[in-house]
Amino acid sequence: MFSLTVAALVFGVVFLAELPDKTALAGLMLGTRYRASYVFAGVAAAFLVHVSLAIAAGSVLTLLPHRLVQAVVGVLFLAGAAMLLLKKDDDEEEPRKPADQSFWKVSGAGFMLILVAEFGDLTQIMTANLAARYDDPVSVGVGAVLALWAVAALGIVGGKTLMRYVPLKLITKVAALVMLALAGFSLYEAVAG
Repeated sequence: MFSLTVAALVFGVVFLAELPDKTALAGLMLGTRYRASYVFAGVAAAFLVHVSLAIAAGSVLTLLPHRLVQAVVGVLFLAGAAMLLLKKDDDEEEPRKPADQSFWKVSGAGFMLILVAEFGDLTQIMTANLAARYDDPVSVGVGAVLALWAVAALGIVGGKTLMRYVPLKLITKVAALVMLALAGFSLYEAVAG
């Protein structure tokens, strides 16, 4: 049976935990370049998969070696930062037109980015723990998915709004620096464990 109280509690916890995380940054970067609805479709589908895995796995995800997860996340952030910094400038300051980027290509990119970057993330483990604690997978799942979708939407919309005031080149360089910092932090956690 669905519990609005459990769903609301999970929404609040997951929303606050995910807000300062890499999801908003990823949504912001994709939102500056591509059609927002295409990006959101891919990101939303990836979060649905993540929450489903967390619900199904329960607390098993907490048994994954923390060092290994942090090392993989760190390497992925380094790769993402390198891609942003080494990307050839094509003097394109406006987001690409939807005709240049198909729905499947853009949503697929958003899906893969979130699927890989968020695996084993704090909110996925938190969702698994909440599902085990409340023994209410539907309520926990609905609350977690809605929270993650809300954070992603804020990042994507924020990206579109930011583009009106800040050049894309600057946004890209700042995002690359943030990704480098997150890579360093993740790799430090993997080594220091």
